[in-house]
Amino acid sequence: MKISARNIFPARMIEVSKGARTAHVKIDVGGTGVTSAISNASVDDLKLAPGKEAHAIIKAADAMIGID
Repeated sequence: MKISARNIFPARMIEVSKGARTAHVKIDVGGTGVTSAISNASVDDLKLAPGKEAHAIIKAADAMIGID
């Protein structure tokens, strides 16, 4: 598989919480927790479960910084 994103990190799933339509999947990326909101169908299709290895693929057009 080839993708356009350049930020790809090995990760391990910590928690999968399904809602009415959307699931929140928490993964550990090098000691940092990252949460992704995806469809319940994607959770089922990918057979996501805590402890399973995966990749965090991050593609963002903007990054913002704020200060007081």
